[in-house]
Amino acid sequence: MRVQRVVMPWDAVSWTVLEDDGNPVGAVDRFLGFLSSSEKSPNTVKSYAHDLKDWFCYLSGRGLAWDEVTLEDVASFVAWLRLPPQGRDGTVAVLGEQAHHCGASTVNRKLAAVASFYRFHARHGAKAAGVLRAIQTPGRGYAGTAFRPFLHHVTGRSPRPRLGVKVKAPRPLPRVLTVTEAQSILDACGHRRDRLLLAMMLEAGLRIGEAMGMRHEDIDIGGCLVHVVPRDNANGMRAKGGRGRAVPAGAPLMRLYADYLNREYGAVDSDYVFVNLWAGPAGRPMTYPAAYDLVTRLRAATGIAFSPHWCRHTYATWLLRRGAGMETVKELMGHASVATTIDTYGNPRELHLMREVCPL
Repeated sequence: MRVQRVVMPWDAVSWTVLEDDGNPVGAVDRFLGFLSSSEKSPNTVKSYAHDLKDWFCYLSGRGLAWDEVTLEDVASFVAWLRLPPQGRDGTVAVLGEQAHHCGASTVNRKLAAVASFYRFHARHGAKAAGVLRAIQTPGRGYAGTAFRPFLHHVTGRSPRPRLGVKVKAPRPLPRVLTVTEAQSILDACGHRRDRLLLAMMLEAGLRIGEAMGMRHEDIDIGGCLVHVVPRDNANGMRAKGGRGRAVPAGAPLMRLYADYLNREYGAVDSDYVFVNLWAGPAGRPMTYPAAYDLVTRLRAATGIAFSPHWCRHTYATWLLRRGAGMETVKELMGHASVATTIDTYGNPRELHLMREVCPL
């Protein structure tokens, strides 16, 4: 089986999973088509496609029909994911001390994708949809506290569904950059365009896709604001979530943008802020591979093994260390729920353990 990119007649990009004979896996294709029609990010659809490909490879190797599996089959899938690819068909013995091929967080992500797949088909009468769900009764038990969620009185003690199989995964600390590291990365940028891209993530907390999909109209120099606008972009990048936001930005970032326009962007005719200037079709919006190449070069030049998302974590940590409330951080980061912000940054001990950062 393999994951295949699909371009719709209206130029939208989606993904599907193909059998060895080249035909789509029907149940997966319907689910992925639903995600695309719901305007999920192509990267989200691609991730689901790869996770479901693993599930169907597992089912195929055991002669199981997708709508006749049991909870035990799901548990065996976890063990199968832990094996290296060459040991999954049973023809190669795996030593007991062999490290797990998939980490706990990766396994849980794949299980969540499988659960979403079955929830979709449950609405169409699939009889196996219940095997991935267990029943949890609320009550004793919100982490041993007296906390009750909003509108708890409406649901009372009625059962709540949750994922029935899950691997215990350690909660990683958000990785942040020190002031010295952040400055070293910016100083290693050989072009103003590249420095502006990194500065947008460091000083405004933008995701890499949000920055690379940015248009000139989204930058308010006079108001020192950066607007994040969900839209389809020619480079496939897009803002996560269904609503936009405005993020305050400092005057140095606005000066860097103006300097970039005057000294590098010049007469390029494009709505996009970040475009190809020295390689590739000139004036076309930068793509993710181009940004990944930039990060790879900066890693080599600075010796800092960072990812673009570290810049975003650094911004959030800076906000919290200076007294911003969780609701404020949630709005500036563009999280769909404040629960996401609290889960990521809300543990005071973890915040204390993060290395000290401050604005650039």
